[in-house]
Amino acid sequence: MVKIARWNYDGGTQSGFVDGGSCYALPTGQGVQTLLDAGLEETLGLARQTIGSGLAVPLADVQLLAPLLPATIRDFVAFEEHVEGVRKSIDGVAGVVPEWYEAPTFYFTNPHTVTGTGKVIGIPAGCEDLDFETEVAAVVGRVPGSDGRNLTAAEAHRHIFGYTVLNDWSARDLQRREMKVSLGPCKGKDFASTLGPWIVTADEFEDLHDAEGFLPVSMAVEVNGETIGQDLLSNMGWPFAELVAYASQDSVVRPGDVLGSGTCGSGCLAELWGRNGSKTPLPLKTGDVVRMTVGGIGSIENTVGERREAVTRVPARPRPRSRVAAAVTSGV
Repeated sequence: MVKIARWNYDGGTQSGFVDGGSCYALPTGQGVQTLLDAGLEETLGLARQTIGSGLAVPLADVQLLAPLLPATIRDFVAFEEHVEGVRKSIDGVAGVVPEWYEAPTFYFTNPHTVTGTGKVIGIPAGCEDLDFETEVAAVVGRVPGSDGRNLTAAEAHRHIFGYTVLNDWSARDLQRREMKVSLGPCKGKDFASTLGPWIVTADEFEDLHDAEGFLPVSMAVEVNGETIGQDLLSNMGWPFAELVAYASQDSVVRPGDVLGSGTCGSGCLAELWGRNGSKTPLPLKTGDVVRMTVGGIGSIENTVGERREAVTRVPARPRPRSRVAAAVTSGV
């Protein structure tokens, strides 16, 4: 299994491959983006060469970082069960809107607040309902001869370089207010995302795809050691290849782009709040430990930190309704 990672070791940041209990660094000046730009086939060859060199440090001695610094992050809502439960929690309305079935929907989130496993995630200012979202993300790599535009599903499948675990942290109370403006989430989402613990290259999953292109791998989330939810990645409404293809329509996907699956069924608290009719389980609090595990990839774990205290919202000032400009005199 080829696993690509970034880590801190001996005062510096390195990128390379994890094999067994050892980390094998790429040469100085090369990083994960180098591999994504090279494409999957070249990367597999470089992995064999690098691991074969025998120059390694123990995995136990490094601090894993987010496995890449994404160019963009598109996060889909591809699990019907999740959409149904969260809609009840956020909007107080049962069911799934018909538009969800017509085409995949995603939003862009902040690539600059991505962090890795083991990091403390602070509670954003003004948030009382901190939540997690259990997801898998596909990472885009280069395909020779393709510019990443208007891809078919078959072409998009080749652009999937690998997969990683994604936690799309969510401030649900901020999100509820923002969604009423009908533009999408902003401060309810952009404060943190966790990717990790590494990227597992797509070839490792090739034989697992079913006839429709779905991956029946397990997804689970725990809080303080207690299982909160579990699902199969194959319960998505669309396979990843179709999500990548859709993202590329009249647009482009490039090496370093990350596309999230959206939250799996029972993979967040808000979905359970919608189904239970109350905030049970309780929102996350300082000191809680959230652990997500995906079959064939691994686990990420983060501890919830302190809440940042600050003014987070400034009301708009009332504006006059006049459409006629006041007369201006120059004094000349």
